[in-house]
Amino acid sequence: MLNIADDLHRWYGESRPFALATVVGVQGSAPLPLGTSLAVDTNGNAVGSISGGCVEGAVYDMCQRLLEDGGPAQRARFGYSDDDAFAVGLTCGGELDVLVRRIDPAAHPHLADALAAVVKGQPAAVAQVVDGPEDLLGRMVYVDDTDTDPGGLPAVLSRQVTAQAQALLHAGRTALVEVGGDAVACPDRISVLVHVHAAPPRMLIFGAIDFAAALSQAGRFLGYRVTVCDARPVFATRARFPHADEVVVDWPHRYLGQTTLDARTAVCVLTHDPKFDIPVLREVLALPVGYVGAMGSRRTHKQRMQLLREAGVSDEQLARLRSPIGLDLGARSPEETAVSVVAEILATRNQTTGLSLSDLTGPIHAVPGPMKLEDPHMSLLQRMAKP
Repeated sequence: MLNIADDLHRWYGESRPFALATVVGVQGSAPLPLGTSLAVDTNGNAVGSISGGCVEGAVYDMCQRLLEDGGPAQRARFGYSDDDAFAVGLTCGGELDVLVRRIDPAAHPHLADALAAVVKGQPAAVAQVVDGPEDLLGRMVYVDDTDTDPGGLPAVLSRQVTAQAQALLHAGRTALVEVGGDAVACPDRISVLVHVHAAPPRMLIFGAIDFAAALSQAGRFLGYRVTVCDARPVFATRARFPHADEVVVDWPHRYLGQTTLDARTAVCVLTHDPKFDIPVLREVLALPVGYVGAMGSRRTHKQRMQLLREAGVSDEQLARLRSPIGLDLGARSPEETAVSVVAEILATRNQTTGLSLSDLTGPIHAVPGPMKLEDPHMSLLQRMAKP
């Protein structure tokens, strides 16, 4: 839904009713991820997409019928059938579950706050009931990063949904969660799709060299907020790194201690100089960032590992270090190396192999299953790591 926040925010401002179709389930290969939406207003105008064109027409018709009838939210499944080549379906062979519901801005003012936050670039989450009792199906609540109860759901469910949505908001991840199922507090098990718009993840590049210029461009293209940091002012200039969001003149380890990082942060150390590398790697390998890579030859890597051990870095921490940095693509130029590095960052972030798809079997797009609420104080990463 938040993929079309600008248009929906404008429709809200015009008090324009619309039908919202959202991808709430994916099996196998599918062109677009969970939470992607298409909306149709009462004049027949459409924005967004849910399948890249395969089933758009059928979903558009569903939206128009719902706008005319004003009925409850509806779910539909679209797949591929070898038995009926003319059936509406996905040519990629996957399956989509789509939830369609009517939205009247006057009756759902809380969504205006969520859409306004997204348009301003602020973090926001919208929790949408996609499976459960009919009276709750399709209901949506806006969750921010405060302790405020958003309401809109029964009290017990509201607390559980808020805890899950805030964890996902901090992790920057849209996902399905399951709540309820408690015979005493809430007997119904409910699936909730949490739509998340998070602040961009950060990429920290230490070392103001030509490889950093190419990597900063690739990182920004992928949606990272890129910082280039180097202690040498003659090299760390805005003119040399026009694609970076900020260029900092400071010692890498000192800057690291003054900035904010999270589990989505990618740190790339490109200096391959021990006086820069060792202090910053010693610090960053003790932090819960998503990716740490360091540039250098095999010989440099071997020497670096020895120096890091002498500096007190544990074997467990060293196992997190991607060195030499990047995937084996035969890269030589700065631009090719940047592709190699961001490819490794993506593979690490998505927990994939980095191998050629032609050498693998199974779905191209892995789809995580619904998350269950366990201990509300357990971190999202801890829950994801559980078998």
